[in-house]
Amino acid sequence: MNLLNENKPEVLTTAGDNQLFPVFLKLNTLRVLLVGAGNVGLEKLSSLISNSPACKISIVAEEVSAGVRAVALDYDNIGIQERPFSVSDLDDADLVIVATNNHPLNEIIRQEARTRKLLVNFADKPALCDFYLGSIVKKGDLKVAISTNGKSPTMAKRIKEDLEKALPDNVDTAIQQLHQVRNKLNGTFAEKVRKLNEITEVMITGNQPAKRFNTNYKLLAWCTIFISATIIGVLLWHYEPGFQQTVQGIHPYFYYFLVAGFIFSMIDGAIGMSYGVTSTTFSLSMGIPPASASTAVHLSEIMSNAIAGWMHFKLGNVNKKLFKLLVISGSIGAVTGAYLLSSFEHYNMYIKPVVSTYTLVLGLVILSKAFQVKRRKLGDKIKKIIPLGLGGGFMDAVGGGGWGSIVLSSLIAGGRNSRTSLGTVKLSRFFIAFLSSITFITMVNGLHWEAIGGLIIGSAIASPIAVRVSNKISAKTIMVCVGIIVTLVSLRSLYVFLDKLT
Repeated sequence: MNLLNENKPEVLTTAGDNQLFPVFLKLNTLRVLLVGAGNVGLEKLSSLISNSPACKISIVAEEVSAGVRAVALDYDNIGIQERPFSVSDLDDADLVIVATNNHPLNEIIRQEARTRKLLVNFADKPALCDFYLGSIVKKGDLKVAISTNGKSPTMAKRIKEDLEKALPDNVDTAIQQLHQVRNKLNGTFAEKVRKLNEITEVMITGNQPAKRFNTNYKLLAWCTIFISATIIGVLLWHYEPGFQQTVQGIHPYFYYFLVAGFIFSMIDGAIGMSYGVTSTTFSLSMGIPPASASTAVHLSEIMSNAIAGWMHFKLGNVNKKLFKLLVISGSIGAVTGAYLLSSFEHYNMYIKPVVSTYTLVLGLVILSKAFQVKRRKLGDKIKKIIPLGLGGGFMDAVGGGGWGSIVLSSLIAGGRNSRTSLGTVKLSRFFIAFLSSITFITMVNGLHWEAIGGLIIGSAIASPIAVRVSNKISAKTIMVCVGIIVTLVSLRSLYVFLDKLT
């Protein structure tokens, strides 16, 4: 860390003369001292944690904001000392970040840090800084840092936004695959570099003939598979009576739910939510009892959430402490909701309007998200995780969906990091769906397996397709359509129920 020469005078840069040398530090091996814990201190702390959750951070401030305290509660590696700064605080530091407006104190820290040959960053004071905290673009293991030499953070932010849109989300997949290829290559260093250059050349040359060939080949392969399957199906239908009888014996509901599962999974892949509420609303409209409808939804969600949750865990998008609280409380709520819904199965006539009211509310929530009615509140971090998990798990089991709409929305609106909130909710969703399904299967008699089978197969077929299609569809348009459909169908179910009472 001895990168300073205290005897060398500071060199003032001119326009276009950027003297900065980009360096990526392993913050998880360093000790960072953060002086100041107001709004600016919270911004610096959030930046450090988002880039290196394992970074050891010591915070010293006379007043500590609620936002800083909330972040520190989630990490054992963050320590807070609510007192005035002491020069001895620098003794155990490798890196110093100052977020105060106390100019005399800033000068003291600067001089003492130089004596100890420590690098210091002062918020909004470029002339005093030894290094800057640039804007960061992160896609898995890919990390791009942007700096304007401390002259225009706004410009750096705009460039960051453009890069985040330009870089595909699956760029990290390419990095991981190239890493595996690199580990398997033999020969000298030069030979390995040559081979990797050949593999990655297509990324910059834009080999259109090869790309067209691959596209045409895939299209031909899929057409061949489809035509072959069609021919085999027609032959079996005409020449194999047993096959015809088996197909004719399948309940028509299976095909309805097969198509519905496919469509709802495609919608979920495009906007990241609404599979549960759309599937439940459709099931109720088809006359499926609430318990069977919720069972079908949860069984079809087990595998998809297991895969999504594991991927988020591998990418470090899971807050372990938050995960434990959500899984425990959510599981209790889900099992309780599934048990009560199954126990009152004979009162389906009265349960249906309750569930329809719930899906009506979720439909309105989806519409509000589409038009961004709810704004995120910064610095007001939600802390009541256990009641949130209990309520979200209970309503998810009773209504057949809503874990994401209730829990994820509340976490993000309550100031939680959106990336880790999404990953944690997805992983915990697997356990909620699994336990709900077990409770329903052991409690409910005469499940509608034609609906369950249709949803499972339909959603499984759609999952890989949805990943490719999702980026080409307007999420807002889909959310508006889904919100309107769910709201109208729920209102219709409530109208039918009220009409029977009169």
